[in-house]
Amino acid sequence: MVFARAIIVAVISALMPLPLMAAQGDDPDWPCIQRKVPQLSIGQIWTGPDLPPQAADWAKDADLAELVEDLAARRLPIAEAQQKIRAFRDGLQQEPREKRRAMLVQGLFETMNGERAHVISGIARYAHRQRDMAASLRAEGAALDALRAKPDADQAQLAMRGEQLVFRTRIFQERVQALTYVCEVPTLIEQRLYALVKVLGEPSPPK
Repeated sequence: MVFARAIIVAVISALMPLPLMAAQGDDPDWPCIQRKVPQLSIGQIWTGPDLPPQAADWAKDADLAELVEDLAARRLPIAEAQQKIRAFRDGLQQEPREKRRAMLVQGLFETMNGERAHVISGIARYAHRQRDMAASLRAEGAALDALRAKPDADQAQLAMRGEQLVFRTRIFQERVQALTYVCEVPTLIEQRLYALVKVLGEPSPPK
């Protein structure tokens, strides 16, 4: 009896943080404290001159596309990425300098904005699974409570289902903690993108 009651209390305590993950912005299903902004605009990141239409061809340049992939990867420390950008920027010849600089800006924006959107979609799917799991845990907790109230309850079954519920609740709690971290990823990508593109807005040293 005491064990079963302790299980119900544990489940209720585990599920209490869920309402604190209140939706921010216009999406009622968004689970993060950070406001949901599905897509960035180039104007939020790049404060230099308008990018020319040719900047959209960045992926056709194999060397540039490889550089974009390298810079966008968060495993590369931001200071090293910025240094690579300066080396690229300062090594450009005068005539194609602005065009290739614009292509790198466009490539970084498209790549990292796309990665950010992919993470946001993943967060939404993750949150839906969490809500389904929470509903299932609550239902099982209520069923256990009802079973515990019966004078002829099978104590062995009660103990087995209780242990299963504790295990599932622990998984749920771990997923809540993981979601808190994942919610920060879109902001981290946005901050990295801004820090990289900002270097391209710096004046190049004279040749």
